[in-house]
Amino acid sequence: MSAQNLSAPYRVEVHERRRVGLFGGTFDPPHVAHVVLAAAAIDQLELDALIVTVAGVPWQKVGSRQITPATTRLEMAEAAFSDVDDVAVSDIELRRTGNSYTVDTLHEFADEDTELFLLLGSDTAAGLDTWERHREVAELAKIAVFPRRGYEDATPPADFVWLALDLPGLEISSTDLRRRARAGRPIVGLVPPRVREIIEREGLYRSDAAR
Repeated sequence: MSAQNLSAPYRVEVHERRRVGLFGGTFDPPHVAHVVLAAAAIDQLELDALIVTVAGVPWQKVGSRQITPATTRLEMAEAAFSDVDDVAVSDIELRRTGNSYTVDTLHEFADEDTELFLLLGSDTAAGLDTWERHREVAELAKIAVFPRRGYEDATPPADFVWLALDLPGLEISSTDLRRRARAGRPIVGLVPPRVREIIEREGLYRSDAAR
């Protein structure tokens, strides 16, 4: 299914339902590109609210590397997005037991008065058909895709209704930030100041296991 291009004006006079975006992730750590994305998505999708959901147990990453405790990642996310209007950071996935599945989170927010949008990078969106109960995800939300370097042409599977977000060329990854921190290289300007304070306070990403 082809995307609706949001680089052109995407405006309507009245939205009959409340428009809510969901932006989920491990946020280990959250960085300035996440913040820019949130603000751009609110503007381009005309969202009434954007909810940032921090994964409690990110099942696709468990076992691949050391993951920062969920409560610390939640604290960093709250610090990162604190100055962005209409953004709320939710601990909904931390309060659930077991793996954090996006479909369960969508069900929590779905109702007849709400139109849901799920924000995903193009690399992640291309593999949506491997997700837990992915057909339910397609029924519950429209996918708003932002480009990732090396995956500019990647698109969601055909079953998904999706929109293309137009974003500034900020390519920052949490993986690279963890490597920089482990090597003792500066991360000033790459993460919000309050996030950097938490990283330094907790001594995050210093061990070789935090890759």
